[in-house]
Amino acid sequence: MSKLKLNITMSIDGFVAGPDQSLEHPLGVGAEELHDWLVPLKAFRESHGEEGGEVNASTPFAEDILGGAGATIPGPWDESWKGWWGDNPPFHHPVFVLTRHPREPLDMQGGTKFHFVTDGIESALDQARAAAGEKEVSLGGGASVAQQYLAAGLLDEIVVSVVPILLGGGARLFENVGDVKLEQVESVEAPGVTHIRYARA
Repeated sequence: MSKLKLNITMSIDGFVAGPDQSLEHPLGVGAEELHDWLVPLKAFRESHGEEGGEVNASTPFAEDILGGAGATIPGPWDESWKGWWGDNPPFHHPVFVLTRHPREPLDMQGGTKFHFVTDGIESALDQARAAAGEKEVSLGGGASVAQQYLAAGLLDEIVVSVVPILLGGGARLFENVGDVKLEQVESVEAPGVTHIRYARA
């Protein structure tokens, strides 16, 4: 059975998104800095059609984020939104969107197909696992959807990439999750970030 995995970046004061999230600031004010460790990497630049870039201890984590999954479950969307990425989203595999609005699947460029799931997080996971085959299912969408899967005991692995910034407010990952027990299995220091891998205990 495919493993459900979350890769997420967090400030040292525990926020995965900053305050005042909006269309202008989708990650919240000041939170763009959360991904300063990722953007200069060769793996990231190549995935966006650019050349050059760095290779360091973060590279395996970036490669996992950018190409390790066979399906993705992002956070909830409204009825009309197609995502931040235009006509060619970065997934290139099936994506199972949690929503309250039934709609037909949406084919995008690059092999991404959005499926809209109205009957809950377990149904989305079952469908994503079936589509992913032997690959992992990636959980996206920020704190809210991660909290739901954590609280339900359905997340198999979490990689938290901790960056040395203070956001002072926003969305926390480990909130409203109940009695969750995790086991740290790896910690890797890299320029501007520390990657900590947890497994479900």
